[in-house]
Amino acid sequence: MPRLKVCGITDAGFAACAAGRGVDYLGLIFAGNSPRRVTPEKAREIVGRAASVNLPHRPPRFVGVFTTQTIDEIAAIASSVRLDVIQLHGEYDDADVTALKSRGCEVWRLFRGNPTCEDAVLLDGRCGNTSGMADWSLIAPLKAAGRRVVLAGRISPANIADAIATGADILDVSSSLETSPGIKSPALLDELLLAITSG
Repeated sequence: MPRLKVCGITDAGFAACAAGRGVDYLGLIFAGNSPRRVTPEKAREIVGRAASVNLPHRPPRFVGVFTTQTIDEIAAIASSVRLDVIQLHGEYDDADVTALKSRGCEVWRLFRGNPTCEDAVLLDGRCGNTSGMADWSLIAPLKAAGRRVVLAGRISPANIADAIATGADILDVSSSLETSPGIKSPALLDELLLAITSG
C-alpha cells in the first residue's frame, strides 16, 4: 500500500485531524503565487499542532513545497519549520538537489525526463496532459529503474483505487479534499480514507 500525502495544508486544526487519521505526509506550500501558500510562521503553528496530537501510530512527516526560493532560503525554512522533506517544483538542477541533501534534507523533485540524484521523483499534472492528471504510464518504467515515485494530480476518492494499482510509492492529494482553494475538509478526507480501505 502506498503512503498518503495531503498537500496544501493551511489550517492547524485540519493538520491535527489528518495526523490523527494516520496520514503519512503533510504538505506545506511556500510558493508565493499559490492560494495554499503559508508563511514560515504559519507553518510552524501547523507543525506544532499536528505534532502535539497523541498518536497510536507513526507521526506524519512534513513536506515543504518550493518553486523559486534559493537553496539557502529553502534550507533556512526547512530548519526553522522542522521540515522532513523538500519538494522542488522550480528550475532546480542536480547541484541544488545535492546541496540540499548535503544539509540533511530528503529531496523530491518534479520529473523532467531524467531523474538522477533526488530521493523521489514527483509526477503531477505538469507531467501529463490538459486534464491536470499526471501521465501514469511513466510510473512503471521509473519503478523498474529503481526510482521512488510520488504521484499527484487530481487524485480523488473516485480514482484512488486505480492510483494505488499503479505501484506509486506515495499518493499526493490536495484539491479533491477542499471546499475552496486551501480549505481542506475533514469529511472529504474521511471519504478518501474510506475509499482507500474499501477499494
